[in-house]
Amino acid sequence: MITEIYRDAWGIPHLRAGSARALARAQGLVTARDRAWQLEVERHRAQGTSAAFLGTEALAWDRFARRARLDDTAARCFTALERQDPETADWVRAYVEGVNEGLARTEAPEFARVGLAPGRWEPWTPLGVWLATHILFAGFPAKLWREQVVRHLGADAVRLFATDGPGTSGSNGWLVGGERTTTGAAVIAGDPHRFIEDPGVYQQIHLSCPEFDVVGLAVPGIPGIAHFGHTGTVAWAITNAMADYQDLYRERLRRTGAGIEALGPDGVWRRAARHTETVEVAGEEPVEVEVIETDRGPVIIGGPEGLPEGLDDGVLDEGVLDDSGAPADSVTPLAVSLRYPPRVTGDLGFGALLPLLRARTVGEVDQAFDAWAEPVNVVQAADTEGGLLHRVAGRVPLRSEANRTRLVPAWEPGHDWLGWHDMPRAGLTDGIAVMANQRGPAAPLGVEFAAPHRADRITALLTEKDRWSPADMPVIHMDTHLASAVPLLDHLEALDGLTPEAAALRDALLRWDRRMDAGSSDAAVYAAVRGAVVRQLAAHPAFAALTSPPAYPEIFLPWLALVPRVGFALEHLLRAEELYGIDRAEAVRAAVEEVAASGDLPATWGDTHRLAPWRALTGTSYEEPGLSGDHDCVLCTSPVPGWTDLSARGPAARYVWDLARREDSLWVVPFGASGVPGSAHHRDQLPLWLKGDLVPVVTAWTLMKKMEKETDV
Repeated sequence: MITEIYRDAWGIPHLRAGSARALARAQGLVTARDRAWQLEVERHRAQGTSAAFLGTEALAWDRFARRARLDDTAARCFTALERQDPETADWVRAYVEGVNEGLARTEAPEFARVGLAPGRWEPWTPLGVWLATHILFAGFPAKLWREQVVRHLGADAVRLFATDGPGTSGSNGWLVGGERTTTGAAVIAGDPHRFIEDPGVYQQIHLSCPEFDVVGLAVPGIPGIAHFGHTGTVAWAITNAMADYQDLYRERLRRTGAGIEALGPDGVWRRAARHTETVEVAGEEPVEVEVIETDRGPVIIGGPEGLPEGLDDGVLDEGVLDDSGAPADSVTPLAVSLRYPPRVTGDLGFGALLPLLRARTVGEVDQAFDAWAEPVNVVQAADTEGGLLHRVAGRVPLRSEANRTRLVPAWEPGHDWLGWHDMPRAGLTDGIAVMANQRGPAAPLGVEFAAPHRADRITALLTEKDRWSPADMPVIHMDTHLASAVPLLDHLEALDGLTPEAAALRDALLRWDRRMDAGSSDAAVYAAVRGAVVRQLAAHPAFAALTSPPAYPEIFLPWLALVPRVGFALEHLLRAEELYGIDRAEAVRAAVEEVAASGDLPATWGDTHRLAPWRALTGTSYEEPGLSGDHDCVLCTSPVPGWTDLSARGPAARYVWDLARREDSLWVVPFGASGVPGSAHHRDQLPLWLKGDLVPVVTAWTLMKKMEKETDV
């Protein structure tokens, strides 16, 4: 059979081949043509070599990637995949073959700008890209924050600042059973909210061969369709489960004549693996990185010489001695190691990818997700036979409660991994199921979850109608009601004795419909007052010890910055019975007076709440549009209250999977199908994405343009 590449009116690739292997090669080829620069940036990030062409701004990531051993872990996982699942390993190889063929012919302009030549992908590179993309998803740096909060404010303060990360997650998904739809068949819809990247983190694609015919959202650099797919008879979607499955250990390290040793839980010093690597930095001298790995995992902070100043507190249980009989803490400073499942098991879950493409029923999707590993997700699926699925998928270790919440001492017993959690399952209520990073089926697996506002709002909207059609779903995607505004508005309502200008602002906000619409002047006033309240609280002497984050590696600082932490925890802080002696009423009063006196309010929320996508080349900029939404809206376009109104996070895609007729399904991405600047399809979906409009999912080959064909090899 001939391999054929088609494009629809939006430039979305539709691929048809004679075998799954030939199709994987074609997917790699077309992805390299559309996303060559993006693929190479991701390969270098996985290897820890991006500073060689991106400069010092990328050095912090490269240090972390080297110390966390991301590329080595990917190679280990691929070796295990070859041994345990040779068919999938060969399928991944075919994808890499296509990527390398496409990269060899690329003319993407970014390469010339930085003087970089496209390199060569190894068979394990897709696994490295996947790992690098998701290594911070479970938010293990939050444990560093909790350590600081406990150190300075006590253990009770942890719950006050409980949020789901420095930028908050915002993925939404909902499943509507056939009894609640106009077609009698299920509909799955939602929108993964991630850091918005240009090019986008999701690639609309159609993959067809004699074994399967699937449309979905692929991750560039990864074969198949992992997160969101529709095979014609079954469809699936995911959100981040907010599970905790990565641990941080305090390590006691010492140098010896033979290398480095680490103190284990049995009181015995054992050799740690150690070598050095050199990170090239564009325009600067190379940087040497010492890579250390203990029995727990790679050391990502500190080393034998200790942690950053002020963090090596020398606390150690009495009775632990070094080989000379002296107290161990007198000679061995602290470091921090990271233990994460793929490094332990040699499995990234790629064995799920081909079975997902081949799935025809919910049962087969369920079985495929049994092999899922990283990251841990909540999954929803439905099929044309009426089957429904709502479950958690992934790998979460069984271990002590202390491991889940804070750093634990490697030299103390009781912090080992003891096996793996069974993955929870859930059902539907009144014909619907909602996943929005809230405490749901994944509750036993996590520590911090998103506030329930988005999940509650989606549920409330779905109960407003007896029957829903696929075309109705954008109403939910684009909802901007902000339930988390209530505590601040309650404080405003209780104020008296304000200046006339401040009283006018207060009265306007109390009349406000609580919708964060881009064109709303009241939403702009609310955001300004909220930001001022956040800064007032963060500046209070009670939090002074948290103002300057510890000298941890730069990559972890977003989790340690006080103002974002206060901003995302504002609802808790304003509702707490007591807050370390802080007079919150006076803080709110000062904030509204400050805003009223400034005379510098934006006309609308969209004036300052603008899209701020991540681009590898920081000098590349476009005049990005204003946005509706906020971090607790269903339309979760997250600013950082008190810091910036710009939104670096938002819907990285929107989808509607129709199980009655796949061709009535809908989707959209923030920019377009092409990652090539100047292409007609580089940003052609942006106007639709802004309005909440969706692009039809085209599956009929007669409605597409054939671009090329070649004989399968």
